[in-house]
Amino acid sequence: MTVYHQQIGGTTHCFDGLVELMAKATPRRSGDELAGCAAHSDAERAAAQWRLAEVPLTTFLEDPVVPYETDEVTRLIIDTHDRVAFQAVSHLTVGGLRDWLLEVSARDEAASRLRAVSRGLTPEMVAAVSKLMRNQDLIAVARAIEVRAGFRTSIGAPGTLATRLQPNHPTDDPRGIAAAVLDGLLLGCGDAVIGINPATDSPRATADLLYLLDEVRQRFDIPTQSCVLSHVTTTMGLIEAGAPVDLVFQSIAGTEGANAGFGVNISLLREANAAGKSLRRGTVGDNVMYLETGQGSALSAGAHLGTGGKPVDQQTLETRAYAVARELDPLLVNTVVGFIGPEYLYDGKQIIRAGLEDHFCGKLLGLPMGVDVCYTNHAEADQDDMDTLLTLLGVAGCAFVIAVPGADDVMLGYQSLAYHDALYARKMLGLRPAPEFADWLDRLGMMSADGRVLPVEPLTSPLRALASA
Repeated sequence: MTVYHQQIGGTTHCFDGLVELMAKATPRRSGDELAGCAAHSDAERAAAQWRLAEVPLTTFLEDPVVPYETDEVTRLIIDTHDRVAFQAVSHLTVGGLRDWLLEVSARDEAASRLRAVSRGLTPEMVAAVSKLMRNQDLIAVARAIEVRAGFRTSIGAPGTLATRLQPNHPTDDPRGIAAAVLDGLLLGCGDAVIGINPATDSPRATADLLYLLDEVRQRFDIPTQSCVLSHVTTTMGLIEAGAPVDLVFQSIAGTEGANAGFGVNISLLREANAAGKSLRRGTVGDNVMYLETGQGSALSAGAHLGTGGKPVDQQTLETRAYAVARELDPLLVNTVVGFIGPEYLYDGKQIIRAGLEDHFCGKLLGLPMGVDVCYTNHAEADQDDMDTLLTLLGVAGCAFVIAVPGADDVMLGYQSLAYHDALYARKMLGLRPAPEFADWLDRLGMMSADGRVLPVEPLTSPLRALASA
């Protein structure tokens, strides 16, 4: 195991292996402090970042942070690595990759060059370079990347910001769900997906919600996709039973052990992807997977240890989850950035930083990346922090965000964005909904020529029947 050294101000800092160097170089967050792998001081963090900048990218292929022999995510990363795409940057160090990304992102051909190198980058390389970048660097490079996917709407086109309409209800009451759907549609939300977190994972309850959403979609010819976020095995059973499944959902993580805690492995996820595609329900594409991640999930599952038994920092593990996502060719991927709680991301500053990191890393690895801009009520964060992160993500070219009634998810018990927050971001930043959804809004007289959603009198709206769905 390589021991890394860096001297600052007469003090020599030693880092016992790549896992420790990566962890110590990570911007401060409570989850790494909880795991015992965080830098003990700003000086130690600066020393680790300085030394990490000098590490050749080839080191990440030779020295996995989680052992190849014991972890199928590592095997996926190494076995699917595109050596041809890697050639463009194989001579670089981590610091050199940062400089290259910033240089390329400022050019006219940035999107094509970044797309060409994406498959040559491993999650660990991408996590490492993000640790050396300021927030503006993360935003500038992410904005230059284009990643598109499609089902009934097109996700990720430049100049768009899609939304997941999240009409959760603590008892899965169809009237409450229908009211929340109506509210969201009238405010121009739902082009990424209308997605419900069910109160239970009962197959019958999940099927009832799927039929409800599909009836609404068909009745009003809404160009979107629906999803009930049940476990992947529940959804696969409902596919076999003939239920109207659009997207197949699953939470995923960056280690084999953490995924086992979710009750999945890569083979099962591939099977689910194939089952979803077999239905051929899409109209503009066949991307059928909806995947959620979040920093701290591996630590909370006790599945965060890497080479030498050392704890791997939560941001690197999060980025490894994107390798799993990339294997599944998804329509939607989002980090639920502040959902787990202050044990992992303590305050607004840590949540904002993590959201920008996750978005940058996912997008650079080729994913249609979204963010649930959120926090729990016991975190040192508030809605002003969410406004800041939403605005920064809009500038960075985020594919989609999640919106709930009044920014308060009464079923999951956390704070997210409200429907009108998406309107704010689109108006301030000149963004539009997904093109198919924007056309639908225009046909109904709900969107102006400049992309603003217009007020609609509920009693005369073609959607008024939703109120009694």
